[in-house]
Amino acid sequence: MSLTGALSNAISGLTAATRSAQVVSSNMANSMTEGYGRRDVELQSQDTRGGGVSVVATVRHREPALVAEMRDANADRSAQSSVAGFHSKLEQLVGTPDSASSLTSRLASFEASLVSAASRPDLSGRLDQVVREANSITRSLNTASQGIQDMRVSADRSIQTAVSALNTKLVQVQELNVQIAGGSAAKRDVSALFDHREALIGEIAELVPVKEMRRPNQGVALYTQGGALLLDGNAAELAFTNANTIVPHMTQAGGLLSGITINGVDVSVDPEHGPLRGGQLGAFFEIRDDLAVGAQAELDAVARDLSERMQDAGLDPTTPTGAAGLFTDAGVYVEAANEVGLASRISVNAVVDPDRGGESWRLRDGLGAAVRGPVGNAELLQSFSSALSSTRSYASGGFAGQIAAASDLASLVTEKFGSQRLGAEQKLTFAAVRATEAEQFLMEDGVDTDRELQRLMLIEQAYAANARVLQTVDDMMNALMGALR
Repeated sequence: MSLTGALSNAISGLTAATRSAQVVSSNMANSMTEGYGRRDVELQSQDTRGGGVSVVATVRHREPALVAEMRDANADRSAQSSVAGFHSKLEQLVGTPDSASSLTSRLASFEASLVSAASRPDLSGRLDQVVREANSITRSLNTASQGIQDMRVSADRSIQTAVSALNTKLVQVQELNVQIAGGSAAKRDVSALFDHREALIGEIAELVPVKEMRRPNQGVALYTQGGALLLDGNAAELAFTNANTIVPHMTQAGGLLSGITINGVDVSVDPEHGPLRGGQLGAFFEIRDDLAVGAQAELDAVARDLSERMQDAGLDPTTPTGAAGLFTDAGVYVEAANEVGLASRISVNAVVDPDRGGESWRLRDGLGAAVRGPVGNAELLQSFSSALSSTRSYASGGFAGQIAAASDLASLVTEKFGSQRLGAEQKLTFAAVRATEAEQFLMEDGVDTDRELQRLMLIEQAYAANARVLQTVDDMMNALMGALR
C-alpha cells in the first residue's frame, strides 16, 4: 500500500471514529430523555477506493411494537384518569353515606324532623325545622345537578381543546414527514426529526389511539383504531363547536350539542364503537354524553320519587288534584313528562316557607289552608311521614321497578355512585401499571449506558490507532523528503 493510501485510510478512520464518538455521547446524554431513539453509526468499507471506511448513515433504533404498546397504554391511562376524576367529583356532590351533608343524611334528617313535628304539632319551631330540612334536601339536589352540568361543560371545553391540539399536531407531523423525506434524500442525519415526530404522534395517541402506517420516503400515515383517517399525505381537519352553557335536556343525540366532523364528514362519538374511541377525547365525550347524563337521570329519579310522594292525590285534603305539593318543579306541580332536569329545579313550596312569605303552620293544617287549624292536629304531618316511609315502585332511573321507601332510593343512588368511583379507580390503577410497564420495556430497549461506555472505549482505541498510523506515515514521508534533499 502506498503512503498516500495509508494516509487516506487513517483519515477516514479518524472521521468514522469522530462521528461514532459524537453519536455515543449523544446517546449517553439522552439516556433519560423520553422518546429518544438510540443511534448507531453505520459504517462501510471503501474497497473500490483503495481501502478505508466511510460513514453511510446514522441509524436510529426503536422497536415499533413497544412504541405502539406504550401509546395504547398511555391513551388508556389518560382516558381512565378523566373518567375516574368524574366519578370522584360525582361522589363528592352527593356525599358518602357516613357524611352529615350527604343526600341520604339530609333525607334522614327530614324524616326525623317530620316525626318530631308530629309529636308536638303546636310548636312552630319544629314546623320551621321541617321546612329547613326540606330546603336542605332541595339545595343538595340542586347543587349536585348543577355540579353535573358543570362537569359536562368542562368536558365540552376539553373536547374543543383536544380537537384544536389534534389539528395542530397533525399538521406538524405532516410537515415533519416532508422534512424527513428531504433530509433523507440529502443524506443528512434526520434522527432528531424522527424523535420529534414520534413524540408528536405519542401526544396525538393520548387523545385518540392511532395506528401508524409506513409510507415511502420514511413518511407515516395515521389512522384511528376505529378506522378514521387522520393523516396520509395531508392532515385531516377535525371540527367541533363547543357550548357555553349546558342544561340537562341538552344532548348530542338530540342535536343540541356538537359532535365531531373529520374533513366535513360527521363521525360517531360513541365511546364504545366510534372511530375516536379509546383515548382522552373519547372519555370526554363519554363524560358529557353518557356518564353525566346517566348521573343526572338518577338524581332526577330521586327528585321525582320524593315529589310524587308529597303530592299524591288525597294526601292533603286542602289541595286539589294537580296542585303543587310540598316539593315542586320550580313552584308548580311535578309532571312525569318533565322529569329531565327535575333535580336542578326541585324546590320547597313557597306557601310553607317563612323566608319566602309562607307559613310553616300549613305543614300541619294543609298547604291550601287559608287559616290556622287546631294546633294539636298532627294528621297531615303523620301522612307526610308515612308517604316517605311507605314502599312503592320507583318510576324511573336505574332502579326503576324496585319497591322500597324514599330513603332507600337515595341510598341506592349514593351507593351506586360510590361503587362507580371505586370501579373507575381500579381501572385507572390497572391502566397506570400497564403504562408504567410499557415505558419501562421501552427504556430497556433504549440507551444502555454501560454498553455505550464500552463502545466509547473501543472508539477511543480505534481513534488512537488511526492517529498512530497518521503519525507513522508523517514520519515516513518526512524521512523520505529528507533523503531526497
